[in-house]
Amino acid sequence: MIEYLQELAKNPFTEFALIFLFAAILGGIGQFLKQPLIVMFIFLGILLGPSFLDIVQSKENIHLLAEIGISILLFIVGLKLDLRLIQSTGKIALMTGLGQVLFTSLFGYLIGLALGFGNLESFYIAVALTFSSTIIIVKLLSDKKEIDSLHGQIAIGFLIVQDLVVIIVMIVLATIGREGDGSVIEEIGKTLLYSVIFVAFTILMMKYLIPRVSHFLAKSAELLTLFAIAWAVALAGVGELIGFSGEVGAFLAGVTLASSPFKDLVSGRLTSLRDFLLLFFFVNLGSELDFSVIGEQVPSALVFSFFVLIGNPIIVLVIMGIMGYKKRTGFLAGLTVAQISEFSLIFAGLGLSVGHINDEILGLITLVGLITIALSTYLILYSHQIYGFIAPVLTIFERKKLNANENKEAPKKKSYDTIIIGLGRLGSEITGKIDKMENECSYFGVDFDPNVVKEYSKRGKQVVYADIEDPELLSQIPYENAKCIINTVPVPESAKHLLLKLQRANFKGKLYLTAINSTDKKYLQDLGAEHVLMPQQLAAANFYNEFLLPEIE
Repeated sequence: MIEYLQELAKNPFTEFALIFLFAAILGGIGQFLKQPLIVMFIFLGILLGPSFLDIVQSKENIHLLAEIGISILLFIVGLKLDLRLIQSTGKIALMTGLGQVLFTSLFGYLIGLALGFGNLESFYIAVALTFSSTIIIVKLLSDKKEIDSLHGQIAIGFLIVQDLVVIIVMIVLATIGREGDGSVIEEIGKTLLYSVIFVAFTILMMKYLIPRVSHFLAKSAELLTLFAIAWAVALAGVGELIGFSGEVGAFLAGVTLASSPFKDLVSGRLTSLRDFLLLFFFVNLGSELDFSVIGEQVPSALVFSFFVLIGNPIIVLVIMGIMGYKKRTGFLAGLTVAQISEFSLIFAGLGLSVGHINDEILGLITLVGLITIALSTYLILYSHQIYGFIAPVLTIFERKKLNANENKEAPKKKSYDTIIIGLGRLGSEITGKIDKMENECSYFGVDFDPNVVKEYSKRGKQVVYADIEDPELLSQIPYENAKCIINTVPVPESAKHLLLKLQRANFKGKLYLTAINSTDKKYLQDLGAEHVLMPQQLAAANFYNEFLLPEIE
């Protein structure tokens, strides 16, 4: 059977078909086990690699797709970089983030030396242990509706600090690994010069060119998304040309669009592409692993995994306890760093490419990633039950004088009475009527025309640029406490997507959809829609009541 699969894989098309097939199967298993896709993708890479099925033949193509996937990942990280979040959680995010990175690196390095690894190998292992997966943590906290809680905000804050640290480390790594005739000092000098030029270039682009280009292209979601991908890959290429890693260039490309009103739509559309392309990163990683060598690293991997699963949360508990936070807040925030991230594997891959580490160390870090990501997922999912069991033991981490933030309520999102999706003819008429009402009625607008968004924003109205079919639409609108949502876009399939999203989100208010004919109206009603508007009927009823009826009477 294996020989037959290997024979099929000689054809690039069937090779990729097999990769997708196994990815779908393992993804389904991961969903059943409540595991993130990253874990299953790592397993996929190992399964398809030379140690098992050995069906990866198009290594150059897969490597290229992997590089693009990493660029898109770093681009989205830069796109979502919100330094205001660090400010909103005070110095705790900075202190916890830097403190955890420092202590984890130090203790990880000492453990590496104690296990017999060399200085450089111990350094790489230690640094890899410091990074936690922002993607996984944000997803788990969002699913548990704890993203706006105090421990959730602190966790996101110090994860942003970690993201900034990993970018700096990658720049340093690119400098050290650069081949050249000059000394290390000269290479560092070149890096500083190139850094200033590169950053200055991105700032100029962000201030003068990007806003104009993105506003022009925003009239087409497809074109805007294509531009975002082209911009990310282009700056990644520039980063490679001047001696940085491509990841740094992609990150800076994301930062240039971080203040754009279109960033949420771009991020939402690229998330699926990111997950798809990261599949090739892990396939590429697995195809390079030699399990005959990695097997010897299992005992060391267990020791490092234990340190990450237990040591990292304790480090956060200690820091937050010193700063006056309750043991519960420190424990729940600490669990979010009980794993290493995809950045750890990317970092290790860079170390391998510049010759600082070998396949054994890469395999060791990969094993630690598998163990910690898989186990920490369950720790976060059942964090409150675990806390209830061990709370008495955690008292030693709590000071009598508590931090002022502990007495603050979780920040509340502003609520709106009405959300209007589509501010064209019907939508603008509705907002016009609301603006003339004597009783104050707040509304939140959503539209796909950048000019409309700009016009409403000038008038002080809260309107966002978004696509009704965007998978991340609900994360961009404050729908939870709205009394009603009005969709004026008369496209049945778009209305269907919105209806199903709100049904899954258990929306309690009223939803009004729009149809242009009786066939579309019945289609939506069959899906469960209770209120379907037909503009022609509304216009006829308004004409009858305001004009025809008075004439008859």
